[in-house]
Amino acid sequence: MTGLSMSTPTIDLAALQTRVDTELHTFLVAKTRGAEDRSLPPDVPAALRDFLAAGGKRLRPLLCVLGWHAAGGQGDDAAVIRTAAALEMFHAFCLIHDDIMDNSATRRGRPTVHRSIATRHGHDQLGTSAAILIGDMALAWSDELLHSAGHPAHRLAALRRVIDAMRQEAIYGQYLDLMTPLGPLTDQEAALQVVRFKTAKYTVQRPLHCGATLADAAVDLHTALSRYALPLGEAFQLRDDLLGVYGCPDDTGKPVLDDLREGKHTVLLALAAQRADTAQRNLLNELVGNQDLDDDGAALIRIVLDTTGAHARVEDMITTRHAQALTALDTVPYPPSAAAALRHIAARAVERTS
Repeated sequence: MTGLSMSTPTIDLAALQTRVDTELHTFLVAKTRGAEDRSLPPDVPAALRDFLAAGGKRLRPLLCVLGWHAAGGQGDDAAVIRTAAALEMFHAFCLIHDDIMDNSATRRGRPTVHRSIATRHGHDQLGTSAAILIGDMALAWSDELLHSAGHPAHRLAALRRVIDAMRQEAIYGQYLDLMTPLGPLTDQEAALQVVRFKTAKYTVQRPLHCGATLADAAVDLHTALSRYALPLGEAFQLRDDLLGVYGCPDDTGKPVLDDLREGKHTVLLALAAQRADTAQRNLLNELVGNQDLDDDGAALIRIVLDTTGAHARVEDMITTRHAQALTALDTVPYPPSAAAALRHIAARAVERTS
């Protein structure tokens, strides 16, 4: 917020997050009551309510609202908040299905939806099947939130085009994430392609575009927001990749071994494989993707990541991309409060521990 006068209005991000959470909670409480009234299982909306209440950064809904502010949005923002809630509901769909694909046992320090149901009923397949349906319901309800926000027809049509692009990019990114382990661990470009589609576009660019669309922003502003969003989104995912190997489970909410056991082909591992000697490469090939990997094996992988310089190189990439995002902010005369909030979001994205 350097350079802002004391009179510059600020955007209260915590208050925005609370409003989005309230919107989601109110919607799901109504869905629970509606299910009970119709003798339908209330545990479907209840599972989503519990999942969303477990936490999360709410980065996408916050960026949606900030995109609206950046485009000069003014007046009643109730429709913007509901649209932001729709993005978080779509994200719940993505995460629930992602946890099934990754066979993850925990998220945000709690059992994943499929594991929670499996444990409750003593049946793994039942847990998986029920979680798929709950995720599907989150997808349907994200549409309901969107279409009940009260947008004028022209604005809703423009918003749909952005959201359609976002959904396709997110799903293609997830598909690429599944397929990259079939290729060589050294393929850095394949890992970066996953980062761009699964995170940079889905997490940062398109939510900003959604908000800007709700302020009827011109194409030039969308382009300017992309210059901020894409490098920041890459930095965000690169930090996530580091946390997946070096993070503290108490902070990240998931075991530090998950990504390594799953064999995710990250930029971090690609750089290490490129720089590794024969013994180091053999160790990576043996341990990355090994479902029986233990803490000792993970420690050996971390030694390779450190000694090859891969860890340091990824930190440099994060720093560079963060700087690119901030430079992009300085080239456009955004409203000062929006620019300040976007700088704050950028810092949170790269300096986090979870």
